[in-house]
This record gives sequence, structure tokens and C-alpha cells, in this order.
Amino acid sequence: MIPNTQQQDLNDRLNLIETMIAEGRRTTESWGWIFVLWGVAYYVAIAWSFWGNHASLAWGVTMVAAMILSFGTVAWRASRGGRNTQPPTTLSRSISSLWIAVGISFVVLLPSLGIGGMSSSKLVVAVIGTLLGTANAASSLILRWKLQFACAVIWWGMAIVSCLGTTRQSSIALLVANFLCQIAFGLYGMAAEARQARAGAAGQGALHA
Repeated sequence: MIPNTQQQDLNDRLNLIETMIAEGRRTTESWGWIFVLWGVAYYVAIAWSFWGNHASLAWGVTMVAAMILSFGTVAWRASRGGRNTQPPTTLSRSISSLWIAVGISFVVLLPSLGIGGMSSSKLVVAVIGTLLGTANAASSLILRWKLQFACAVIWWGMAIVSCLGTTRQSSIALLVANFLCQIAFGLYGMAAEARQARAGAAGQGALHA
């Protein structure tokens, strides 16, 4: 049998882990706006690559612009003392580092594919699906979050369709995956953050009543 003191210590550690995981999910939800931003950027790149001039530059330029806009928005929110300015935990730093690394990978790889003449739509879609599937899977495994792992599965499925299907099927898969895993998932996070803010405000009001 485990002594009571050791059992209590084990329970405290488990409770701490669960608390950190829950806070990690809330932190990810608070970044819902950035999922939406990049989802819109993907749609812009898709439209540009199909109907705009210099289509080979579409993904590279759009991803660089999305990265700059993301960092600019983060800085603006920080200057206003937003939720994301709370002291980071080890878990939140890990998740943030993961997504920053993926963003940098996009900025490095996609322009290189365009300049090297390898910016075929199927290849770009497969790259996007693989990278985003990996990022969502890693984040979901850290946070034990089934919803985000479902997003990873959708991105990986899109990459498979892009490799094995036609260009049209690849494009349709990208449109669907982007809506579900970027736009819808981001809006879900924004709605969850808004609910938490309202609940916090209500709690503060009850304390002062």
C-alpha cells in the first residue's frame, strides 16, 4: 500500500497536471482569432493562385503577410493588456513554440517552392496538410484534446487526398479542411473565450454585490 503522505503527494501532482492541461486548452482557445486569421489567409492564397497574376508567388507572399499581421496583432493586444499577456507557463510556452515553428516553416518553405518552380497546387496542399496535421496532433496530445486531434486527422486526410486525387479533389479538400479546422475551430475558441470572460465578469460582480 502507498503511505498516505505519498498518496496525497501523488494526488496533488495529478491535480496540478490536470489544472495545467485545462489552462493550456483555455490558452489555445484564447488564440482562436489567429486560427481564423490564417484560415482567411489560406482562402486569399487559394483565390490568388487560381485567378490572380504571378500565381507562383501566391502562397509565399500570403503566408509572409499573415505572419507579419499575426505578430503585429499580438503586439497590439499585448499593448492593451489582453488575456494573452498573462505570465506564460511551461506548457503554454511549449504550445506557442510549436506553432511559431510551424509558421516559420510555412514562411521558409512555400516561397522556396514558388521560386524553385515547384508550386503546383497539389504539392502545396500536401505540404500544408502535413505540417498543420503534425502541429494540431502534437498540441492535442499535449493537451489531451480530442477536438484538436480531430482537426489533425482532417488535415492529414486532406494531404492524402491531395497526393492521390485530382487537382480538383485536392482543392475541394483544402477548402473544406480550412473551413473546419481554421475558421470553425477558431470561432469556437473565440466563443469559448467570450464565455469565460462573461463568467469571470459575473463572478467579479457577485463578489462586489
